[in-house]
Amino acid sequence: MARYNGWMNQRVFETAGSLPAHKLSEDRGAFFGSILGTLNHIMVADVTWLRRFASHPASFRALEALHRFPVPGSLDQILYSDFDEMSRQRGTLDDIILAWSAELTDDHFTHVLSYRNMKGVAARKPFAGVVLHMFNHQVHHRGQVTTLLSQAGLDVGVTDLVALIPDEGV
Repeated sequence: MARYNGWMNQRVFETAGSLPAHKLSEDRGAFFGSILGTLNHIMVADVTWLRRFASHPASFRALEALHRFPVPGSLDQILYSDFDEMSRQRGTLDDIILAWSAELTDDHFTHVLSYRNMKGVAARKPFAGVVLHMFNHQVHHRGQVTTLLSQAGLDVGVTDLVALIPDEGV
């Protein structure tokens, strides 16, 4: 899922990058308003979850690099209003996610993660479930972005995970 995440983000950002800045920030009626707003939301959620994952007793080395990113205060926070800067930071975050995923072992997934949501509500959830949620959340909102891009006349191309699954031959 980390490989798919990085691959799809690269495709989405390459496609979105062909739009002028005012089109990226134009309110298109999506839940987070614009293409830029939705892409920011995905980053906010990723950074937030990864910061929570950093509290895992395994002390994942790859997550130490999260200090480079702002600490989000709300789900609709705009971390990067400049698309080019956001694109660079997205690539860095995807590299962190890929490195972190390489550190994971089956044993890590048996942990129960304790954290507080952005409203301060305490939660204790199986680590495996919240990791799955993080990746599913990305897919959900990238689907919204690909729809917004399609409505703007742009095609991201193939978005199916199966495109990354190696063919074993027939």
